[in-house]
This record gives sequence, structure tokens and C-alpha cells, in this order.
Amino acid sequence: MAIDVATKDCNALSEDEIQEMSDLATDGSAPHDTEWLTESIGEWVLAAHARDGKRLVGYALFTLERVGGTPAILVGGLVTRNNAKRGTVMRAVVGEQMRRAVLAFPDEDVLYGACVGGPGGVEAFALFDGAVPRPDYAASGEDRAWGQRLHRRLGPRGDYLKREFRVKGKGVANGVIDHEASKKVLAAVATDFEAVDPGNGDCKVMFSWVLSELLEKQL
Repeated sequence: MAIDVATKDCNALSEDEIQEMSDLATDGSAPHDTEWLTESIGEWVLAAHARDGKRLVGYALFTLERVGGTPAILVGGLVTRNNAKRGTVMRAVVGEQMRRAVLAFPDEDVLYGACVGGPGGVEAFALFDGAVPRPDYAASGEDRAWGQRLHRRLGPRGDYLKREFRVKGKGVANGVIDHEASKKVLAAVATDFEAVDPGNGDCKVMFSWVLSELLEKQL
């Protein structure tokens, strides 16, 4: 059965939908709970739900906005169910976010930005080229400036180490991409996350540019 993804305004979510999302989030590696989810829903504009039949297998909280004039997809949290289809679910959710972006920002390149709680979350960037940070890449001053902008906008709680693009958490939940990799994670990627403890609220601020040509393929 195909994975179906639908997006609605966060303020239109029903109590049953929020409970489904909460049940899924609490099974992940990050310390997400109903209180965190309820608070986060009030901070983001859109919620994407991925379903396998009637069962919720993934969701994302996100918004489409301009950051300093630059069109962006900003992810406030993305969680997938840890099963055999999780890679397909991830691609479906990110594809839906891209489809929404091309409708909002036609003919423009878009920045995709998120906090990532572990090496598996890097899979959200698999459709894009040149995610920052990444192994064996020396970030530029402009890259670090974008990291700081996204840290301020995404708002993870903790101390931001700009040269590592890493947030040192404070024992509370942050909105992250919480996903177990569906294929073997490169050793270098796993090494990059050795100092990241999602249970403490640690995360990496990551971003990538999405070209308009790729966005248009989602229509």
C-alpha cells in the first residue's frame, strides 16, 4: 500500500490527530511528549501526516516563510515510525514539504532547514545536494552565518556551538528530525553525531539548498 501524505493547518488539528502524533513521538529517541507536541503545534503553521492505510506512520511540523528574504522550508519536528517503510515515509513527507514550497515560492530556490537529533535524521537531506554540515566539508563563514540564523529561528533550547553546528541541550525536548536510518549510515556521519545525545535535547542545525528544478518535479 502506498504512503499517503496530507497537510493541514496546525490550528485545524483535531484532538484525535494530536493524540496520534503524540503516541508516535513518544516512541522515538528524542524526549517528545504530549506537552511538547501541544506547545510545538502552536509555534508552527503546517502539519503533514503520512499514513499507511489508516495508520499514522510519520508526521512533520513545518512552516514556509522567508528568512532574511530567502524562501525556506523550516522544520519544527519530523518523526517517522520505526518500521520497514520508514525510508519511504521520510521521502514522502519531504516530498510533500517540497510540493508545498513550490506552490508558495514558484521559480525560486528554497532553503531546507531543520534540527537533527541523530545520524538517521540526515536521511531527510538525501534528496538534496550539499547539506551543511556534512563529513569532509569545511563550512564557510556564510554557512556558519546561516547556521546561526536557523538556530535563532528554529529555537532549540541549549548552547549553540556555531563551528560544530551543534546545540548542547539542557535536558528538555527540542523539535528535531527523529528517524532511524533505513540503510547503513556512513561511519563518518555517525562519527559526526557521537557527541549528540537526543535524550538531553542535543541536536545539529542542518540545512541545504533545494533548486527550483527539483521542486517543480514534485508537482
